[in-house]
Amino acid sequence: MSMNVAQKLIEAHLLEGKMIAGQEISLRIDQTLCQDATGTLVMLELEAMEVDRVKTEISAQYVDHNLIQEDYKNADDHLFLQSAAKRFGVWFSRPGNGVSHPVHMQNFGKPGKTLLGSDSHTCAAGCLGMLAIGAGGLEVAMAMAGHPLHIKMPKIFGVKLKGKFSDWVSAKDVILEMLRRHTVKGGVDCIIEYYGPGLKSLTSMDRHVIANMGAELGATATVFPSDKETQKFLRSQEREADWFELVADKGAKYDIYDEIDLSQLEPLIAQPSSPGKVVPVREVAGLDLYQAYVGSSANPGYRDFAMAAMMVKGRRISPNVSFDINPASRNGLEELSKEGMLTDLIHAGARIHQAGCNGCIGMGQAPATGKNSLRTVPRNFPGRSGTREDSVYLCSPEVATASALKGVITDPRTLDMPYPKVRPPRKYVVNRDMLQAPLPLDQARKVQLIKGPNIASLPILRPLPHDLRLPVLLKMGDNISTDEIMPAGARVLPFRSNIPKISEFTFDVIDETYHKRAQDIHGQGGHAVIGGENYGQGSSREHAALAPRYLGLHVVISKSFARIHWQNLVNFGILPLVFANPADYNKISLGDVLVLKNIPDTIKASHEMNATIEGKNIVIPLVHKLSPRQIEILIDGGLINWVKKHPSIKS
Repeated sequence: MSMNVAQKLIEAHLLEGKMIAGQEISLRIDQTLCQDATGTLVMLELEAMEVDRVKTEISAQYVDHNLIQEDYKNADDHLFLQSAAKRFGVWFSRPGNGVSHPVHMQNFGKPGKTLLGSDSHTCAAGCLGMLAIGAGGLEVAMAMAGHPLHIKMPKIFGVKLKGKFSDWVSAKDVILEMLRRHTVKGGVDCIIEYYGPGLKSLTSMDRHVIANMGAELGATATVFPSDKETQKFLRSQEREADWFELVADKGAKYDIYDEIDLSQLEPLIAQPSSPGKVVPVREVAGLDLYQAYVGSSANPGYRDFAMAAMMVKGRRISPNVSFDINPASRNGLEELSKEGMLTDLIHAGARIHQAGCNGCIGMGQAPATGKNSLRTVPRNFPGRSGTREDSVYLCSPEVATASALKGVITDPRTLDMPYPKVRPPRKYVVNRDMLQAPLPLDQARKVQLIKGPNIASLPILRPLPHDLRLPVLLKMGDNISTDEIMPAGARVLPFRSNIPKISEFTFDVIDETYHKRAQDIHGQGGHAVIGGENYGQGSSREHAALAPRYLGLHVVISKSFARIHWQNLVNFGILPLVFANPADYNKISLGDVLVLKNIPDTIKASHEMNATIEGKNIVIPLVHKLSPRQIEILIDGGLINWVKKHPSIKS
């Protein structure tokens, strides 16, 4: 049978189940990736599960999110992560070495392999012909301990590319076009696979840009073939031996089809505050601008920064604009320096920041209140920039730089300059000195974990109660993101290894009173929250499940869930339920008390159950989509409890 690339990758790693869309399957995981905003919990989870040594081919821990060391907290966590990497047999990328996704791509990415990462943008590695999936940290810890990944078999969404880019159009416009067509829910329960003659004009880093933001479509993964462009990239990183061809068979079919003619694209931009609010740049041209930002995991390549440098060479940035350059890797920063591009950027007025996530995650570079910021980052959820009332647009480096020069949002096609023809550097920098290799097992066992005062043990979670009586503390609309459930930024992220403290910020963006109200009733049996469509979109951070659970959240009822957050809820013992009739969403009000009876037996016996609104004589039919394994996990109170209860599956 003819197979596409995604099917080949799944078949090669399939341990249980059948490749039928919607059925649960289990996959062997070859590699894992953690970053510091999620990795601290992963390492604490490995410790809680009494793991001696990771079982994957490669596991890597990056420090890229929490680089600002305004006090001891981030610095202490860096030391903890370094000690944990030594103890468990994990590669460690030091602070300042760069963003996890491009650094992993450059050093460890390998066609034909599976990669599971505790960051939703792990899907970026699909640019090399990998099956790369973002997940909650506990899922990643399980994979590191040698357990398979359990997911529902996705549909394969084939996107045929043809033609070549016109001037001033680039890879960012491809993924923005996908978001314009399909919205932030368009890839849910899908693997998006790109194919067709248009691939010939896309470099591996162009493909990284597109694959990275597949997460904004809600996709499980994004896959590109491993072809001559992949071989060229691996050769540039002195790893050509890792290449092999992996392409779709002739006649391969897809569950869903779309087609993009690259030659027909124009510069696009996503308006505040959703990656799905995409319009042509020309429609918003002329709006005032405070900040333009180039970099992040979504535009990490040499070409992206070189384009900006060539556009500003011999010119000056508008005096009203902060032009922020965020190198994605130390090697990339060195390349820009060697080629003279860094000098051009500095001379034009750019602000150069250290290699890392920085402003993308709200860790510095926050814009002024209510002022427009153009960014090449993957997300513009409300408040993610670090400014509560932010106004962030997503765009290509060309649009960001053109706008920085003019001081207003600008379609680069209107500039009075020739289109820069970026050529690759004379030689790519390959410097792995900032990557620390795992220790031999005998040495690793002697390592003591370094825990500063901000690192707290994981909270103990109780089994799922038989009956629940739950006040509704929040009722929310569609597309609530994990940034709104658990904010990022310099104010919050330093507490990522301290669940009691970070829980104080839960739902802060939506309702500042939630934490106190949840605490006030915690001893009375907990509470529930209500969501609309696509609840929990965005980041994979499991804090968005664990912190509410710590505060007594037992049930989330919504019209639909984003994949990663839905799984995170299960992993921490929160029951995710869907309205059988979406119109019933309107029957529940803030402050209502929901009563659910005989929960464990009901969810084992059926996918249907009822909630009664106390005092109103209203019954709400609900549905769960849990597998038998997930039901066991929920009843036990979460995945860690389940692992402890089943010692035979411990590593």
